Amino acid sequence: MDVRRLTLTVPFMLAWAAAPALAQQDAANLGARLLTDPVIKAAVEAIRAAEPATIEDQVRLCEVEAPPFKEAKRAEVYARMFREAGLQNVRIDKEGNVLGDRPGSQPRPRLVFSAHLDTVFPEGTDVKVKREGAMLRGPGIGDDCRGLAVVLAVIRAMNQAKIQTPGTITFVGTVGEEGLGDLRGVKYLFNEGMKGQIDRFVSIDGTGLGITHLAVGSLRYRVTFKGPGGHSYGAFGLSNPLHALGRAVETISEFEVPADPKTTFNVGRVGGGTSVNSIPFEAWFEMDMRSASPSALQAIDAKFHRAVDDAVKEEDARWKKNVLSVDKALVGNRPAGQTPANAPIVQAAVSVTRALGLAVSLDEGSTDSNIPMNLGIPAITVDGGGRGREAHALGESFDSTNSWQGSQRALLLAIALAQQ
Repeated sequence: MDVRRLTLTVPFMLAWAAAPALAQQDAANLGARLLTDPVIKAAVEAIRAAEPATIEDQVRLCEVEAPPFKEAKRAEVYARMFREAGLQNVRIDKEGNVLGDRPGSQPRPRLVFSAHLDTVFPEGTDVKVKREGAMLRGPGIGDDCRGLAVVLAVIRAMNQAKIQTPGTITFVGTVGEEGLGDLRGVKYLFNEGMKGQIDRFVSIDGTGLGITHLAVGSLRYRVTFKGPGGHSYGAFGLSNPLHALGRAVETISEFEVPADPKTTFNVGRVGGGTSVNSIPFEAWFEMDMRSASPSALQAIDAKFHRAVDDAVKEEDARWKKNVLSVDKALVGNRPAGQTPANAPIVQAAVSVTRALGLAVSLDEGSTDSNIPMNLGIPAITVDGGGRGREAHALGESFDSTNSWQGSQRALLLAIALAQQ
């Protein structure tokens, strides 16, 4: 296809030159206006034609394991793909994130456009992707190999069309999005690596065509009860850490929480003890609490602390002892937040979605965008297209039927958000 360099045409340049920030009234109609430019429209069509290559990238990346805290192999591959796609200043930062720049006419505004490298699956998992027509099966194939592939597709489409944006885009593959990774990659970006440099943030995460603008916060604890332990017969009468654990879990199971805002709790893992005929010297459980409301999350957190402390007191009182202790280690802290539905970045996403003839779905979730949302920096997470099932399971699948819609939407969104 014949392409030519695009410096956004005069009507677009004038529209954005008047304001230093994305304006709400402009954002609402931006998608349709951008598509009136023949070069942008051609790029959008070209990324659809390139979808088979995007699927190949998705498979290639998914077959490089990236277990929690061990994403380095996939990071090296992704950095190489960034360089091949034409990004500048490609690097891997101290936390393990992969970054590459696509300079605009000006350094600001700076858009970060990202997906996450890590999966939930442990080292040694069989990550070979199986194909059945349009269906792909493999651990992490949708979450978030799809996002990683779409980011690459956007880079290539913009470079092939020679699209020049007013603002600069930094493309990123983050580490530590899943589980106990606790968003460590994106926390590093905002607190150290790119502190004060990010004006807008988009994460491509998962499948479908949703737009996540509400950040579900979570608090995760590993609670460890300790005591002297002893023989189940000879030392009978000692306070039992595992019994204290049971008291705490029973109380937690009876928590009353609001349905709106949705607030949840779960004891997901327990352990401890050495044998059936020993009073344990240690017992532990792991707890997860979530809500999109910071105040609701704070309220259930306070109830959790009371339940654990009371369980220790009750178990010691039962045996008239004072020997138990408890440690409540915070192992995960994802702050809640939101980007209002009427914010320009959300309206821009809605605009490009509608301009492509797609249905709009505003959602909530727990993603890399939690961090900038909590900091008050304009941020959203958008799905990467296609249809996924059984995320976080070994049988995870991705239906690539019409998955190009997610690629097109991501491209148009990146162009829209790299405006003045």
